[in-house]
Amino acid sequence: MSSRLRDRTSCQPKLHNHHYQVTTKTAVAMPNYFTETRTCPLAELATNLSDSELRETAYEILVGACRSSGVKPLTFITHSEKNLGRAPALTSTASLQRSLSSTAASNVKKALGLKSSRKRHVSGESDSERVKKAVTIGEMLRVQMRVSEQIDSRVRRALLRVAAAQLGKRIESIVLPVEMLQQLKPSDFPNQWEYDAWQRRNLKLLEAGLLLHPLLPLDKTDTAAQQLRQIIRGALEKPLETGKNNESMQALRSIALSLACRTFDGSVSETSHWADGFPLNLRIYRMLLEACFDVNDEISVIEEVDEVLELVKKTWVVLGMNQMLHDLCFLWILFNRYVVTGQVESDLLFAANNLLMEVEKDAKAMTDPDYSKIISSTLGTILGWAEKRLLAYHNYFHSDNTETMECVVSMAVLSAKIMVEDISHEYHRKRKEIDLARERVDNYIRSSLHVAFVQIMEKVKSSKHSSKNQQNQFPFFSILAQGVSTLAFSEKAIFSPLLKRWHPLAAGVAVATLHSCYGNELKQFVSGIGDLTPDILQVLRAADKLEKDLVQIAVENSVDSEDGGKSIIREMPPYEAESVISNLVKSWITTRLDRLKEWVDRNLQREVWDPRTNKENFAPSAVEVLRIVDEALEAFFLLPISMHAVLLPDLTTGIDRCILHYISKAKSGCGSQNTFVPSMPVLTRCSTRSKFVGVFKRKEKFQIAQGRKSQVGTTNSNGSLGISHLCCRINTLQHFRMELVVLAKRAISPVRNSESAHMDNIADGMGKAFELSTTACVEGIKQLCEITAYKIVFHDLSHVLWDGLYVGEVSSSRIEPFLQELEQYLEVISLTVHYRVRTRVITEVMKASFDGLLLVLLAGGPPRAFHLQDYETIADDFKSLCDLFWSNGDGLPADLIQKFSTTVNAILPLFHTDTDSLIEQFQYMTLETYGSSAKSKLPLPPTTGQWNPTEPNTLLRVLCYRSDETAAKFLKKTYNLPKKL
Repeated sequence: MSSRLRDRTSCQPKLHNHHYQVTTKTAVAMPNYFTETRTCPLAELATNLSDSELRETAYEILVGACRSSGVKPLTFITHSEKNLGRAPALTSTASLQRSLSSTAASNVKKALGLKSSRKRHVSGESDSERVKKAVTIGEMLRVQMRVSEQIDSRVRRALLRVAAAQLGKRIESIVLPVEMLQQLKPSDFPNQWEYDAWQRRNLKLLEAGLLLHPLLPLDKTDTAAQQLRQIIRGALEKPLETGKNNESMQALRSIALSLACRTFDGSVSETSHWADGFPLNLRIYRMLLEACFDVNDEISVIEEVDEVLELVKKTWVVLGMNQMLHDLCFLWILFNRYVVTGQVESDLLFAANNLLMEVEKDAKAMTDPDYSKIISSTLGTILGWAEKRLLAYHNYFHSDNTETMECVVSMAVLSAKIMVEDISHEYHRKRKEIDLARERVDNYIRSSLHVAFVQIMEKVKSSKHSSKNQQNQFPFFSILAQGVSTLAFSEKAIFSPLLKRWHPLAAGVAVATLHSCYGNELKQFVSGIGDLTPDILQVLRAADKLEKDLVQIAVENSVDSEDGGKSIIREMPPYEAESVISNLVKSWITTRLDRLKEWVDRNLQREVWDPRTNKENFAPSAVEVLRIVDEALEAFFLLPISMHAVLLPDLTTGIDRCILHYISKAKSGCGSQNTFVPSMPVLTRCSTRSKFVGVFKRKEKFQIAQGRKSQVGTTNSNGSLGISHLCCRINTLQHFRMELVVLAKRAISPVRNSESAHMDNIADGMGKAFELSTTACVEGIKQLCEITAYKIVFHDLSHVLWDGLYVGEVSSSRIEPFLQELEQYLEVISLTVHYRVRTRVITEVMKASFDGLLLVLLAGGPPRAFHLQDYETIADDFKSLCDLFWSNGDGLPADLIQKFSTTVNAILPLFHTDTDSLIEQFQYMTLETYGSSAKSKLPLPPTTGQWNPTEPNTLLRVLCYRSDETAAKFLKKTYNLPKKL
């Protein structure tokens, strides 16, 4: 950057009007720039010398130094004067009398990067008039230092007398205040008051230069210093007589010279040290450097700065200055002038920065403690000013003044580097590898971005408070995320390219800082989230987008870094917004499912399972449950998230469990087929008298019926009404079964519409959605159909089947009453049950009827006994039963009836088989079943309920109900079965 700053000499020239013809008799008051806003880092004097007094002293030293530095007068005439053949009469010091010429560009300005300017010509001014206005450098300096012609004349007159009195002595060999005191009298001043003030100034100068700030420290026992202090104290109270032969004046001269000519080795020096002690010399020199600024334009450095500095440097021998001290002082002058004049002339700042680079070189070679103290103070002030802006550079800089910011950063880094590396002894003792510039800039970036973030946040809060919708606070973080994103991209475009000079990962550090700032606020926000709302989703999606933007900037910025940006990325722990959204959606799903389960329970409690509540004959509670399920699915897909497919299984699985809960409740409390099937009585043998008895006594028959009813334990007095309830439950499960297919398609459709292959895989897996509920519906329908059938046959029709069929004489208790009542139930089923499951229910009734018939024939108890001739009647009854279900082709298919009547058709012929053959078959099958162990005594075969013509227990039961003497004797002999219960 230095070369670029140094080349800032072109640009639009400024017009200046140099009024060097000031003829005012009194000095013009000069503004005290140093006390307006900045504290001068050059140490304060221990005496009360004002800036005007120091300025007059500086002018005296300058004029004296210029007079004693040259022998022959040197005259420089402007080109305009040469063309007219005229030159002004010069009667003063040659160095100060050189005429001004602006034909050549200023080398100093060029080196410092200051723009050159042209002198403004007054409109209508002729060449002759301009020649009359030609002035010398001395005259210009007088005006620049705001010294009146009267004072200038008195100074020159005094210096002529000094030169005459001290013939051959140079300015650095004399104590100028002493000589001036002796050469000027009250008559040289307009009035006594002005003379007294002038004399006090010179006495204070002697006090400051020889007693308070001497180049060599004073010995406390030095009597000369004590004497000088007494003389000055007395002279300040009573004006000093300065006559040539005055004793007080002689004593003052003698003591002042002895103190001024001291050396470190004790010898007498030819150079007097009265103005070269710190910080007196710097305060005087500062007044000389101020002359480099245009008296009529405080932000402009004069074009003649080269000539001015050439003359100013002649005072070095008196003030003990050198190039390093000059650079440091001039640096402060340029910097301070930029600050106190409103920071409008950036050229001054660029010049100060260029000069600071020279100071850096000087500092490496300087070991003087006084210099180190001064440079630390100066650079500390500059660094403090710069860092105040850089720690919040977004408040001070923008896209239009990035060059100024670059200069400020350069000055801050250079100042810190000089203070730490070049003049810090502690640093040298504990030197370690550290990139000071990178460390500083890193701190500036983090601090300023944090400040900018807080300001954005306050601005958003303020706008939220001023808006009408004050209750809606959640979008605050969405707006904040947008503001942070805008700030990040602005930082990347404007400041990061500039700061990359000192920090290669400037943009990365910036976005890492913003990521941390927003993350801290987001963490607090997330910790207080309870339920998922659209506003919260908006915030989290905004946070996710912001994070992706910030990470992208960090990655792009780290392409060429040594670690590939890993250090920056490690500073950016993920917000995990997707994870937060996922957890919130899961919580939302849990809440919805809990609500669904509550609805299921609530509707089930109110449900009466009355098919008459709607024309579809299913439960109203099913409609409500399915409506809530549908609303849950719709609400889920309306959530503004991108993870529907991932979280959909959680929702469908939960819905599946809720519906499964409903199905379980729907079929619970209905019992099972075993609930209605009567217990088989103990085996007995028929009495040979039973065929004469006819039927049981009415009392015995009533007791059997009562016993059966108590075994069933029904609570439903109206059989058909109870069956309709079961039919309603069957219809409800069938309705769920069909709707679950629709729900599964509705749930999978949005997922399949996604273009992602990953979504297709998830959708394929969703093909088993609501699998538990679907399976439960199938199983539930099967169970309810069986329960309905067995309830009808064994409970509702028990009085005509179990209690009436074939009790006593077969011919007088046939199946017709059972068929008549069964037909009524089948009519109810046909009108109530959904057509898709109607056939299944009737089939189950048919199977239950067949089982009931077999149970009557094989386990009907002592009231029943069958003769061989009863076979025809029983077979005819069974045919009638089958015909009822066939219903002349309008009922069940014939092949289905044939399939389930196989067992009955196989067993009925046993009732037509003679007793001896039955006994032989029984013995044979028993031996086949039990082997040789059954030869000695036939074991009693257990009742399996699986009737089969070749099964021993089935054959045994046919014998038990055979009204035959042979059968009775066999059973008596073999098993000792009783005749009655």
